[in-house]
Amino acid sequence: MLVLGIETSCDETSCALLQGDGRILSNVVSSQVEVHRPFGGVVPEIASRKHMEWIIPVLKEALQRAGCTLEDVEGVAVTQGPGLVGSLLIGIGVARAIAYAKGLPIVGVNHLAGHIASVYLDDPSFKPPFVALVASGGHTALYHVVEEDRISLLGQTRDDAAGEAFDKVAKLLGLDYPGGPAIERASRGGDPSAVRFPRGLGRKEGLEFSFSGLKTAVVTYLKKGALLPLEPQRLSNVAASFQEAVVDVLVEKTLKAARKCKVKKIAVTGGVACNGRLRQKLGLRAEEEGFEVRFPTPSLCTDNAAMIARAGLKALEKGEGKSPGPMEARSRWQLGT
Repeated sequence: MLVLGIETSCDETSCALLQGDGRILSNVVSSQVEVHRPFGGVVPEIASRKHMEWIIPVLKEALQRAGCTLEDVEGVAVTQGPGLVGSLLIGIGVARAIAYAKGLPIVGVNHLAGHIASVYLDDPSFKPPFVALVASGGHTALYHVVEEDRISLLGQTRDDAAGEAFDKVAKLLGLDYPGGPAIERASRGGDPSAVRFPRGLGRKEGLEFSFSGLKTAVVTYLKKGALLPLEPQRLSNVAASFQEAVVDVLVEKTLKAARKCKVKKIAVTGGVACNGRLRQKLGLRAEEEGFEVRFPTPSLCTDNAAMIARAGLKALEKGEGKSPGPMEARSRWQLGT
């Protein structure tokens, strides 16, 4: 089966063509980073307008790279939520129009299920059961993936997502947007133990996260006589210390979840999974404790349509795709039970 995937949940416009065996024929992503950079974050109204402007050119490029036409497509998978409603509606509208015009089945995909599915694209031999950490700008959650279509929520953030915390602290430090890569760059050569920032909910028994207190701790530190802009070494120390605090919590909670679920495999997905320190530290700890850990390649960690196509593939193959009737854009949509 040839699946067309469409992703417009936030600020990436993406279309992909995926074969039934999981082979990616094309995966085109148009990023809005430069558009939103002056604002230090995503502006929803601007994001939806840019999706409207770019969705058809991105679709055409994806078809061209795959060497096929819409006549070859056998099913459509589109992100239905969670995300920015205005952005979601653009992708859903185009997906429904294509499905209606070509008489194709269509499935609405949970964006978080798409992130988990990215690990299957990167390594088809990686199979459930496993624990998945999804960490991005809008989400931080742990899941027990028993089977591809049987996922339970273990714990999630009570406030800021990890990626959101990176963006906010980067702005406080006068760094570039997006904050994750900017803080990672700034942390090079820094001492991660220079400032002892708190580990939110780190000592709690549960598997929930909290990063708003960490952000407040950075604000408090800067107010205590730290003149901005910080001199280079001090900036590196603060960035490295903040990054270490986030990574420590993500690593400890993920390993705790794996022990609790009695699984030996861990997947880490979402934009924060691109962070080099997280990959290094979790990789080492997982090896020490006998866990197998998988990080998809960075291009599959960030929002893309190939992961959405892969998440919707099984439902389409089972004939569970719907006719292209009404489809609600869901700003909130919990994955798992």
